[in-house]
Amino acid sequence: MKYLVKIFIVFVGSIMAFDDLFAQNIGLKGGLNLSSMIFKEDGETYSEDFKMRPGFNIGATAEFPLSEMFSFETGLQLSTKGFNYSLEETEMGESINFESNISLLYLDIPFLAKSSFDIGYDKKIYATFGPYVGLGISGKSKIKITYDGETESDEETIEWGSDKESSDFKRLDFGLTIGAGVEINSVLIGLNYSLGLANISPNTDNGNMINNRVLGLSVGYKFSRY
Repeated sequence: MKYLVKIFIVFVGSIMAFDDLFAQNIGLKGGLNLSSMIFKEDGETYSEDFKMRPGFNIGATAEFPLSEMFSFETGLQLSTKGFNYSLEETEMGESINFESNISLLYLDIPFLAKSSFDIGYDKKIYATFGPYVGLGISGKSKIKITYDGETESDEETIEWGSDKESSDFKRLDFGLTIGAGVEINSVLIGLNYSLGLANISPNTDNGNMINNRVLGLSVGYKFSRY
């Protein structure tokens, strides 16, 4: 985690240095993530009962104005992904409760086209669209089973890689992000949805596919320089 903090500090410092050269707008933002995952095999989906997992997003942004209405936005963001799952059944008169969750942490870099519209009184509305690239950096898998009044639980560290026998997920993720929001003075409130297009399943036999899905709400502050 200390290494990640160093990366984040270096990135923010670099953005601030570029600000002096390119007269861009830099910003900081953070907020809530609600994530899930899509599991498919042989064209069938097995993740309909997955529940969204709450998490967070936090990062720095750099906006390069192209005109009064259009700009290019990028940055670096720590973003949680994964899902929750629970199932309750009755067997021989006894209730069995099964709970599982996958919690993943990614470093995401968006490449977004941004359109802003002035609506007066120092307020703007904006929309963003573009691809993102993500790198999985850590993760946990937790399972809890309750049966006959007794609970057993297990926790494992996610193994990243492409080996279908020993890896849980591929590290590289990419996809598309679409978002919208409002800017009041220098405060931004935005909502975005990230559609993972990368198959992060190490095992692709029988058409196995795993894709990330993330709904994010963020609040940020833009340090403008004109």
